[in-house]
Amino acid sequence: MKRRPTLAGLTMLLVVALAACGGGTEKSASSHGGGGSADSQSIEQHDDKVTGVRDGVRHMSRRTTRATRPHLVKKCATDTRKVRHTKRSKGRTKTYYTTKKVRDCHKVRKGTEKYTRVLRAERWCVRLDAVGGKRGADDQWFRVNSTTYGRMQGVEDRAKVTIEPIRKGC
Repeated sequence: MKRRPTLAGLTMLLVVALAACGGGTEKSASSHGGGGSADSQSIEQHDDKVTGVRDGVRHMSRRTTRATRPHLVKKCATDTRKVRHTKRSKGRTKTYYTTKKVRDCHKVRKGTEKYTRVLRAERWCVRLDAVGGKRGADDQWFRVNSTTYGRMQGVEDRAKVTIEPIRKGC
């Protein structure tokens, strides 16, 4: 019986230690538009603003296709089980049984359903030259949100701009 409080204390200590190590803010891939899964490309985060000379912009529209998947429905069955009870008093053990209703639910396949599968999420990109004031850092693509992309379309070519990219690369 003395093991339970010790085990609970160690578990609590482990949870606190893991919570202390894991903090940090991450931007989720779905919050950047498109609603698809995270790309397998570079996922390094850029929280800093980047300055450079506007070289070009690119919009890649979302690519989708119609697909089918199994349609799953919840199926439940009610069953009765025999439950054993024991009562101890004054050195005697008394055993009696009761029946208990148990509901067992699981998902089963029932036909198929059509859905829109996203092959490529929508992307907005800006190409900069002289990134960070360095002449050698030319033709670098940065993925940006749609608001920044719209602002960059109105800016003249070869104008000095500052953007806050979502990530490097397009």
